[in-house]
Amino acid sequence: MSKRIKLTGIFLVLVLAVSAQQMWNYPEVDKKSYELFEQQKWAELIDFADEARNHEIDFFYLQARTGIAYFNLKKYRIASDYFLKAWKNDQSFEWLQEYLYYSLVYAGRSVEASKYAAKFSVPVKVKINYQNMKPLRAALETGYSFNPDFDALANRAFDEELNVGSDYGEAFILKNYHFESVDYSHQLAPGVFLSHNFTHLGINREEQVFWGSRNTFPIDVKQNQYFINPIFVLGRKWYVSPSANIIWGNSDLILGNYDPNTFYSTSVKFSDFIFSTSTWGHFGNFAPGAEVNFANIYNEGFTQLSGWITYYPFSNTNFYFTPRVYFKNDAENGFDYITFGISGGAQLGPVHFYGQYLNGDMKNFIEPAGYVVANFPGRSEQKIMGSLYFPVAKKYQFVVRYINQDVIEKYNIYTSGTITNPLKYKYIKHTLTAGISWNF
Repeated sequence: MSKRIKLTGIFLVLVLAVSAQQMWNYPEVDKKSYELFEQQKWAELIDFADEARNHEIDFFYLQARTGIAYFNLKKYRIASDYFLKAWKNDQSFEWLQEYLYYSLVYAGRSVEASKYAAKFSVPVKVKINYQNMKPLRAALETGYSFNPDFDALANRAFDEELNVGSDYGEAFILKNYHFESVDYSHQLAPGVFLSHNFTHLGINREEQVFWGSRNTFPIDVKQNQYFINPIFVLGRKWYVSPSANIIWGNSDLILGNYDPNTFYSTSVKFSDFIFSTSTWGHFGNFAPGAEVNFANIYNEGFTQLSGWITYYPFSNTNFYFTPRVYFKNDAENGFDYITFGISGGAQLGPVHFYGQYLNGDMKNFIEPAGYVVANFPGRSEQKIMGSLYFPVAKKYQFVVRYINQDVIEKYNIYTSGTITNPLKYKYIKHTLTAGISWNF
C-alpha cells in the first residue's frame, strides 16, 4: 500500500511539472495574455506577464499588452518603459506608435516623445499634429512683492542704536517691486526644445543714510533679465539642458560728500550672469538629476551644485515630489552644503497645484535651471511658494502664485571707508503673481 501511495505521489508531481511546463511556454503565454487583454483585466494581465518573465518568457506582444494594461490604469511612466521595449523590437505598428507617444507625453516627457515621433508613419504624424519645428508655448506673468515692515524699518533710528557719531551709516530698505515676465518655447528639431524668457523688474528701495544727520532717499532700480534654455534628449531617457541667464540694469545711489550733511546722487550700472548645465534621466517612477551653475553676481564669482531625485508614486504626473540639496563654493572656500529644498505637485481635478519649500543659506542663490535668481543684496534662510494652475478653454492656462520669503539685510557703519559695525535686520517679503499661458 505504501509503495502504491509513493508511486501516486511521484505521478502527481510529474503531472504538475508537465502542466506547469505546458503553461509557461510562448504559445500558452501568448494565448493567456491575449485572453486577459480582450477581457480588459489589466491588473491580472500585469501579474501574469510578471510571472511569465520570471520564467524567462518575454516577447513583443507581451511587452505591448503589458504597456497597454499600465496605460489604461493611468500608470504612464511604467507603460512607456514597456512600449519602448516593444518599439525596440518592432516599429511598424501604428497603434504602438500612438501608445508610445501619448504615454511619454502624459508622463511629462514631451521632448522625448517628439524624438520618437520623427520615426512614426505619416498617418500617425498627421493625427498627433507632428512637425519638425513648431511653437510650443507662450506665457505672460506679472507680479508684485512688498515688505510689510517697511514703515517700521524706514522710521527706525539705526544711527542712535549703533551710536554712529562721526562715522558714516547706511542701509537700503526694500519697499516693493513689480515684475513683468514673457516666456516663449518652441521645438527646434525632434528631441530639441528651446525656451526663452525676458523679465523686467522695477524695484523701489529707500536708502537711509547718517552722515552728520539722518537722511532718507528713494532709490529706483531697473533690472532686466534674459534667460535661454535648450533641452536635448541623448540616447534613451537621458536629458541634457544648458542655460544662460544674463541680468543687467541700473540703480540710483546717494553717496556722502567729503563734508557731513552733504550728498550727491549717481546712477550705477550692474550686470550679473549665470551659466548652468543640468542633466537628468527617467527610470520607472524615479527621475534623478544634477545641475552645476557658474555665476558672477555683484562681482562675486562662485560655483553652485545641486542634486535631486523626483519620485512619481502613481507613475504619472498627478502627484510627484522632489527633494533637492544645494552646495556652493567661492574663491575662498571649498564646496559646502548650503540649502535643502523640496518641491512637488498634485492634480486636483482640473487644477494643478505646485509647491516649493527652501531652507538654508540663500545669498546670491540660484534656483533650478538658473531661472529664478536671488541676486538682491542680503540673504534669505527660508522660502515658501505655492502655485495653482487652472485650465481655460482648450489651449490656455491661468496661474496664480504666492511666495513668502524672509530677507536678512544690514545697516553698515563705515569708518574711513571700512565696514566696522554692521547691524542685521530681518523682514518677510510677500509676493503675489498671476499669469496666463497659451499652448500652441
